[in-house]
Amino acid sequence: MVNLARDPRSRPERDACLAVRIRGLRVIRGARTVLDGFDLDVPPGTLTGLLGPSGSGKSTLMRAIVGVQKIAAGSVEVLGRPAGAAELRSRVSYVTQAPSVYRDLTIRQNLRYFADVLNAPGADVDRVIEQVDLVRHADQLAANLSGGQLSRVSLAVALLGTPELLVLDEPTVGLDPVLRQELWQLFHQLAADGATLLVSSHVMDEAERCERLVLLREGALLADDSLPSLLEHTGTPDAEQAFLHLVSKASHP
Repeated sequence: MVNLARDPRSRPERDACLAVRIRGLRVIRGARTVLDGFDLDVPPGTLTGLLGPSGSGKSTLMRAIVGVQKIAAGSVEVLGRPAGAAELRSRVSYVTQAPSVYRDLTIRQNLRYFADVLNAPGADVDRVIEQVDLVRHADQLAANLSGGQLSRVSLAVALLGTPELLVLDEPTVGLDPVLRQELWQLFHQLAADGATLLVSSHVMDEAERCERLVLLREGALLADDSLPSLLEHTGTPDAEQAFLHLVSKASHP
């Protein structure tokens, strides 16, 4: 593993203010060990990109963070509590790759339902519909929406209330370039307002949109650093080349 993160502060001080703290995480799915001895720190108020090819362990890691993944060993703390703790349910939002909406309801009805479940303000429904650019489609049945629109409805659900941590599994896949740019602007604004975002992608050019990068390959942490620092240390021009450099270095230490 190559970990490029550097922090001059002492570990006790750093741990006390982390949004996510993972130590020695081991996850086994079937006969395969997906993550083994995995450590990760996610500071609050940051937009962290979780990047790597399909099968690298990104979704498994995210499931462990939100507390829906059985783990074999290690610890996962979120906002100072064990991952999955009941008190985190209103503080953590999770968007999976598969849209999680009721297809026999309209967008607005879906959001009203989830707002009631989450005890979110009623005004949040219109706010999040506008944030994900679905105002014109608000009264359409979810069953009649495109895949990209369904993904945006799931994102809108995650934005209800004031979640402190948003875990977003490939939220911009299948979206047009303009909407992708608008959503990344929204993600940055949420981070600027104090939320912590962990956003996964297998598209390396999205690395340029993140403050921090966590690069994974086959369940191993290749790097945890900012893009400028990563490029400087690897002597490469972009995130994809940096990733390939780290893969080669890990294969031939």
